[in-house]
Amino acid sequence: MTFVVTETCIKCKYMDCVEVCPVDCFYEGPNMLVIHPDECIDCALCEPECPVEAIYAEDELPESQQTFIEINAELAEVWPNITEIGTPPADADDWKDVTDKREFLER
Repeated sequence: MTFVVTETCIKCKYMDCVEVCPVDCFYEGPNMLVIHPDECIDCALCEPECPVEAIYAEDELPESQQTFIEINAELAEVWPNITEIGTPPADADDWKDVTDKREFLER
């Protein structure tokens, strides 16, 4: 099992999760993060750190977010690895409570 970053992260990208990951399995895209499923060790440290609750255990993933299993796997292969917390987008707070953000995902 792995953890999955969901659509809630889009345009927020707070990165608190990156700081606690012992295996550096986060990858950064233009406006969200993803977890590499083959690198995640299921430690669960990242999940409580996410201020917008965008990270789920794969077996607890809401039905509406199931496609993010594939999205995380796909994008982790092409986006750069991130090992240190960075600065979230300037307008992240404006997006944290917005739902249905999938259309804004920048690949």
